[in-house]
Amino acid sequence: MIVLWLKTLHIIAIIAFMAGMLYLPRLFVYHATAAKGGELSETLKTMERRLYKAIINPAIIVVWITGPLLAWQEGVWMSPWLHAKFAAVLALSGLHGFFGRLVKTFAADANVRAPRFYRILNEVPTILMIFVVLALVGLSMQAP
Repeated sequence: MIVLWLKTLHIIAIIAFMAGMLYLPRLFVYHATAAKGGELSETLKTMERRLYKAIINPAIIVVWITGPLLAWQEGVWMSPWLHAKFAAVLALSGLHGFFGRLVKTFAADANVRAPRFYRILNEVPTILMIFVVLALVGLSMQAP
């Protein structure tokens, strides 16, 4: 029964985390076009900070707690698919940290990158998410 609760919590946390990771770079695109110190810029600063601190950060903590617990409970530590998934999750975690730096950069009105950079960056979480899902499907296909 505990495994089902862990899976449920893990899935909810993943959804919250990915929703934030997909939306935050879109906010960066808009912010890169906003006048520094303007009303739109100030609104976007608040939105970015709240999204990052109130949704993305707690969600990634839950993901990192429940994920390893599930792998341990289900005895899949040595699966190559789990290692592939873990690599993609590490990449997403690194991207999460980079997004945190960008939130601080925009908060300080110190952005020097063009909106195009953020449009491209907006695709990275999607690509990594697809890789995680493919690894997860591969993992479940190998389960006894």
